[in-house]
Amino acid sequence: MAVIQTRKSSDGKIKYRALVRLKGHPPVSATFERKSDAKKWAADTESDIRNNRHFIKQESKKHTIADLIDRYTILAEAENSKNLRNIKIHMNWWKDKIGYYMLSDLNAALVTQCRDELLTEEISKGRKRAPSTAKRYMTTMGHAVNLAVREWEWLEVNPFTKVQKPKEPRGRVRFLDNDERERLLETCQKSSSKYLYPIVVLAISTGMRQGEILNLRWKDVDLTRSSIILHETKNNERRAVPLTSHAHQVIKELSKLRRIDSPLVFPGKDSSKPVDIVTAFKSAIKTAKIEDFRFHDLRHTTASYLAMNGATLAEIAEVLGHKTLQMVKRYAHLSEPHTASVVERMNEKIFGN
Repeated sequence: MAVIQTRKSSDGKIKYRALVRLKGHPPVSATFERKSDAKKWAADTESDIRNNRHFIKQESKKHTIADLIDRYTILAEAENSKNLRNIKIHMNWWKDKIGYYMLSDLNAALVTQCRDELLTEEISKGRKRAPSTAKRYMTTMGHAVNLAVREWEWLEVNPFTKVQKPKEPRGRVRFLDNDERERLLETCQKSSSKYLYPIVVLAISTGMRQGEILNLRWKDVDLTRSSIILHETKNNERRAVPLTSHAHQVIKELSKLRRIDSPLVFPGKDSSKPVDIVTAFKSAIKTAKIEDFRFHDLRHTTASYLAMNGATLAEIAEVLGHKTLQMVKRYAHLSEPHTASVVERMNEKIFGN
């Protein structure tokens, strides 16, 4: 319950001390010059304590946004996050912009102001951040604030949930047509980088990400069962990848020449690190006269070929290792002929020819 105590100072001024005591909570107090202010504070504070809000509000007044960023970064380092480099880049930006604010000042208006600055500020030679990049900055900081709300109890609500993130453009779908594929594979076979051809074949055949391929270890390749087990993936889930047909034969031949000083399937000069194929791949793309194509587009190529050969979106998501269908909806239009034939067969069965 709340008690209002009247106190008289040595100079004769009257002040009012509001004291709130509730069972199971430490007593809290504040002093005011007007009794009405003391009563209002006592009523509000008692309500906040009963609803577990008061001490969280007090915490938000003790910490700056920089404190939150530092704690989150230390946590990411301790967990050895795979995205640590980007986390630090994102968090340093937020710390520079609003780190000096108290957490109690973090609201939707401030987040909106930062979002707009992420989209409009020039980062180099008149170039601005892409909406997808700005969205990642917001996602990183939003996750940190979410921890401060749910686990640290430094904040009552997460203002990032009230702010709309930048809209990303429709996902890119660039894949190799038959002629481009043949030209690229032929060029890769002639490359001075002995691992370029098997890497590209594996990428097209399986849809594996570049990092997954380059960090692949022989112990995770089962040629007998024709499969690869990926332990470290983007969504942190173990994934089995079928190793079939030509890709199986290529990796089988490579296994006969594997280096005994490295566990990696594609080791570099330093046997503890994977081979660097950036220059070799760019050179192959240029020699094969293929326009507007990146290594990650080999993954799009796999998905597109699957769609054009009748795979469902769920099957494509499973092959690529996506948790939801959202990321593979971009390939839906490529499976329209297959979908049309399925509908046609259903109609023929029901209504006849």
